[in-house]
Amino acid sequence: MEEKDVVEAQSPERPHTSSTKSDGDFHSISQGSDRVPNVQGKDQEDRVGVDNPRQQDERPIVVPRLKRRGLFGQITLLEEVENPKSYPRNKKWFITFVVAVAGSVAPMGSSIFFPALTQVSEELAATTTVTNLTISLYMLSMSIFPLWWSSFSERLGRRTIYLASFGLFVVFNVLCAVSNSIAMLIVMRLLSGGASASVQAVGAGTIADIWDTRERGRAMGIFYLGPLCGPLVAPIVGGALAQRWQWRSTMWFFTAYGAVVVVLILLGLPETLAMTTKSCAPDAGAEQGGSVGRRLSRVSSRQVIGATARWLKLFKIVFLDPLKIILYLQYVPVALTVYYAAITFGSLYVLNVSIEHTFVEDPYNFDTLIVGLLYIPNSLGYIVSSIFGGRWIDKIMEREAKKVNRYDENGKLVYRPEDRMRENAWLGAMLYPAALIWYGWTADKGVYWLAPMVANFFFGIGSMLIFSMVTTMLTEFMPKKSSEGVALNNFMRNIFSCVGSFVTAPIIDGIGNGWLFTIVGLVAFASSAVIVVMRVFGPRWRASMDVLVQ
Repeated sequence: MEEKDVVEAQSPERPHTSSTKSDGDFHSISQGSDRVPNVQGKDQEDRVGVDNPRQQDERPIVVPRLKRRGLFGQITLLEEVENPKSYPRNKKWFITFVVAVAGSVAPMGSSIFFPALTQVSEELAATTTVTNLTISLYMLSMSIFPLWWSSFSERLGRRTIYLASFGLFVVFNVLCAVSNSIAMLIVMRLLSGGASASVQAVGAGTIADIWDTRERGRAMGIFYLGPLCGPLVAPIVGGALAQRWQWRSTMWFFTAYGAVVVVLILLGLPETLAMTTKSCAPDAGAEQGGSVGRRLSRVSSRQVIGATARWLKLFKIVFLDPLKIILYLQYVPVALTVYYAAITFGSLYVLNVSIEHTFVEDPYNFDTLIVGLLYIPNSLGYIVSSIFGGRWIDKIMEREAKKVNRYDENGKLVYRPEDRMRENAWLGAMLYPAALIWYGWTADKGVYWLAPMVANFFFGIGSMLIFSMVTTMLTEFMPKKSSEGVALNNFMRNIFSCVGSFVTAPIIDGIGNGWLFTIVGLVAFASSAVIVVMRVFGPRWRASMDVLVQ
């Protein structure tokens, strides 16, 4: 009977009168069902229900090379398939790796420049405050540009956006490297930050494209290793390059790194946005428009009206539709989730600036290269949390669904986004604020450097639990607009990080690390009330949101 069901799943046009499964089987994207063969190395899986009408246990149907979508899609070495969730696991992990590498670029751009700020200020005759704009406006552009990238990716596909944005990134970094004034450098840095930020939103959409709900937490954790561990390498590389070849060498290095990412995407990343029947609509519309155009060929005024309407529609698509993403904040589950992520991410950048500001002064007096090494404990915490935390979150979701006997009519487990906010959320919510307070007072009192670094390790674990949980939840709140949900999250959190990176140093000079991180830690503790609220009201809010979004 299993073989018979698999054959029928591959031939949807055949009548299902002889099958024991109903058509409802085709309304879930679960990998796990009673029909899935056991695979070595995989966790034991029960029947798991998710959101997409196609099954991951189907064999991947390869798209012919000449019909592959996306910019230069015909030359990619990894084939495009009709249903991205049907990729073999090794190819899914390769795509995740490519996106994670691309995702490391944007945050590296801020931290690689930290060690060279003094050199920039001296060479371009700028004040420290003006020079710091090369960092702050870079972060601000990372919050705004993804609104456009994510909106365009839902229309043009992921691959086209990746290649276009990183191509621009390489150009803007070349212009950064040859800048002869602080104004030119600030503008080029702003544009390069916006170009590199495409992965911040579209990358999470790619993960949602290829991974099922029951494994998405683990995959999202691995994806976030790129954006969070980029700052591990960047200060070390930036300090070494600036010390040997001055600040422009950091920009040339970044240009080369961006070019490598472009090649990796060009050859190794196929289009993953799910195919829809809407692709035929433009041809039909063009044919209809042609007939209308012939009928109105003699009426010039109507031609002008038609042309104006087309330009207005283009204006709406380019300038207004991306801003509509902000309107998702009207949905309480999205607003609360984004708020909590923004608080956590803002805390991260307050901590990063504090490390650079504190450990070059008394009583530590570390040189630039050593300060760069002090970012390692955070990143080690991210790695540990990504490896074990994502798998843990996926197990919690499965446990919660089983606990309430939440199965669909086909016997598959039904997941809810709020199931991700359980003991994992409480561990992260308690751990990272406590670590911030721990770091603040040990750094403030000049305690031996190992004490604040241990605190940073635990901050990395706790904050990573929150980052991966929040991002995954947003892709599940808006499964058909996953990249837009993550773009909104990116918009809010980078505004917080921009403000945090700009005001941290003056506040430390005013009240010290101890009181600053006590305030930040207490705000983070208070914000954990989001977890309680979501557990109580989340199901009701999400149900009403599903109706409104549909």
